[in-house]
Amino acid sequence: MYDLHNNIRRKRSISPVAIGTTGTGKTGVIVDTAGFESVEFEFDYGTITATNATITPTVFHGDTTGAMTSIADTDLIGTEALAGIAAAATRTSGVSKNVSKRLGYRGKKRYVQAKLVSTITAGPPVAATVLLANPRHAPVAT
Repeated sequence: MYDLHNNIRRKRSISPVAIGTTGTGKTGVIVDTAGFESVEFEFDYGTITATNATITPTVFHGDTTGAMTSIADTDLIGTEALAGIAAAATRTSGVSKNVSKRLGYRGKKRYVQAKLVSTITAGPPVAATVLLANPRHAPVAT
């Protein structure tokens, strides 16, 4: 069996928290991808009761931490829309609430960052993690 444990690093981007004010959301910390060839954004969404609520992730990258720009769709594996939560007539656990979604990055910038924005105030709990994989040097310290 292949060893995943020693070949990945998880970086918390947004700690589990209520998403907050409408339109403001939560912005994650900037993650340095140096030493890794692959990046995956992971988004966790808690219980959402409002059927009109949407949560949209936006991901950024840059060569320096002071010059972060929105990642072009051509540098993503999947879409920000599919990694988010859409409005739903009814909420289904594992689909439109209490669900984890992901978004891949194939760009070449050194730094990445995630942001989650909601259409409702004080909305559901959310979290974001950046998974770094394919290290240039393994094993990766835990």
